[in-house]
Amino acid sequence: RAGAAESCCKEHLYKVLVIGDLGVGKTSIIRRYVHQTYSTNYRATIGVDFALKVLNWDSETVRLQLWDIAGQERFGNMTRVYYREAMGALIVFDVTRQATFEAVAKWKEDLDSKLTLADGQSIAVVLLANKCDQGRELTNNAIKMDQFCMDHGFVGWFETSAKDNLNISEAANFLVKHIMATESDILKSVIPDTISPQLNSNSQASCSGCFK
Repeated sequence: RAGAAESCCKEHLYKVLVIGDLGVGKTSIIRRYVHQTYSTNYRATIGVDFALKVLNWDSETVRLQLWDIAGQERFGNMTRVYYREAMGALIVFDVTRQATFEAVAKWKEDLDSKLTLADGQSIAVVLLANKCDQGRELTNNAIKMDQFCMDHGFVGWFETSAKDNLNISEAANFLVKHIMATESDILKSVIPDTISPQLNSNSQASCSGCFK
């Protein structure tokens, strides 16, 4: 009994950013993931919104603090403040709008330039190709998408649909696994004279693995 009580007291709190251009479906993804609801008439997010998702993860509790950052914020100076202390991120684009995919690299660059982990590594980032219920022209070449992920330092990518509830939880769980592995590596690297394995050594496999 005491052991059970101990294990359920172990909690992790992770700040996760949800970023990408205006109108790609960031708020819809968060609402679907946290509240299991979907609506076509969300207003544009101003600044930043917050949501909390609690997961039971191998007898531990994981609390995800999701930061829904407005699409126009990449052009502002506030992102450095918003990004602070985040452990992971979802970068979202709309598969029906090529320009939102072209902006992905800029969002990733902005993130990497303003935020690094204690060991100097970039945080774990998963790419979401959202609104795939409306079309798949941008993502029908999986090899090209895998290569894009490798070139830009994403740990993986998923086709998602907030409307059809497709791959939202799967993508979030995939990110949480990487965050926990990263956290474990950082804790190990605190011990002097030990070499931590690089998280991205198997990024190709994990990237390909997440194509549905």
